[in-house]
Amino acid sequence: MTSTDQRQGDQPPQANEPTGGLPLGRPFGVPVFLSWSWFIGAALITWLFYPLIERQLPDLADWALVIAFCFAVLLGLSVLIHELAHAVAALRFGQTVRRINLHLLGGVSEIVGPNRRPGTDFVIAVVGPLASLALAALGFGLVYLIPDETVLHLVAWQLAVANLIVGIFNLIPGLPLDGGRMLRDVVWAITGREHTGTVAAAWTGRVLAVGLVALALLPMLMGNPDVIWLVWGFILASFIWFEAGRALQGAKVRSVLPALSARTLTRRAIPLPADLPVNQGLQRLADAGAGAIVTVGANGEVLGIVNETAVAALPEHRRPWVNLAAVSRSVPDGSSLNADLMGEDLVDEIATRLVSEYLVVESDGRIYGVLAAADVENALTSELSKR
Repeated sequence: MTSTDQRQGDQPPQANEPTGGLPLGRPFGVPVFLSWSWFIGAALITWLFYPLIERQLPDLADWALVIAFCFAVLLGLSVLIHELAHAVAALRFGQTVRRINLHLLGGVSEIVGPNRRPGTDFVIAVVGPLASLALAALGFGLVYLIPDETVLHLVAWQLAVANLIVGIFNLIPGLPLDGGRMLRDVVWAITGREHTGTVAAAWTGRVLAVGLVALALLPMLMGNPDVIWLVWGFILASFIWFEAGRALQGAKVRSVLPALSARTLTRRAIPLPADLPVNQGLQRLADAGAGAIVTVGANGEVLGIVNETAVAALPEHRRPWVNLAAVSRSVPDGSSLNADLMGEDLVDEIATRLVSEYLVVESDGRIYGVLAAADVENALTSELSKR
């Protein structure tokens, strides 16, 4: 199983994505979701562990299936602890953890936000494998305290071995594994360029994927085919190859980010009273040569952003009788952006506040304009097409 922390810099910026899966709670304020694919992995682990229980604990053969499934659940909890280690470290460094997803091959923590630098990112990456190794040490310690030939002894031993494998495997220096992020951060620190570190770690990850395919084929080439080993190896290799490719694409996106500027992408806006008729608002918009209207209250407080689609759908003969408030959408808390944001800072701020439109303001709080998330994505696409 893999268990990784997924950074905003490791993949292209995405529009708001559905969470999917089963919500499990919010430990440390971080939403945790159980992907539906996790149940496939749990079923496979249960199937693999079931014969071991029958063989080593024949007196409990009738309960073997239940015990095997409990082992799969405990292994899932171990992966969650691994991911929470990433999340807690990220939160301590002032970053945002959008969610933790537990899936077929393990888990992933989606981390975005400011304060990204090689040292902090290295710590966030390494604490996950260290947590798994600590669980392995705890498991091996319990093995010596629990009587032999018991369910607890067998489960503790298998969990210790599984966490040892997860911890060591995730230290392999190739993206998307935690070791790949550690390698990226080391190269980043040496070269001063995150892009170089990401490319190096992503290609190392692809080499790892090829190696996993070779290992999966090895028993077959030696005349001792193992279907489960083959299928699992190919699934894991495909996952690593695909995620390494996303990291390469993300690095390419990061290389064009300096061309992005909130000021150049924002439509200038004018503040108008919310009770002003729509036809008068449109006339003032045209006179000012602006591209958006922000509705304000009597004291100048921002109330909303006029929805262009709603205005277009409003017949002209009704526009003198409908006020701007009726065709406006509210401005969610935290959806304001500073007009001076550029490049990576701009994308990071957008990634932590996933809405369709942002109110862009000057440093002194004056309204500058309205920025659509789609305009940022289109600008990215345009810049990438030039490369």
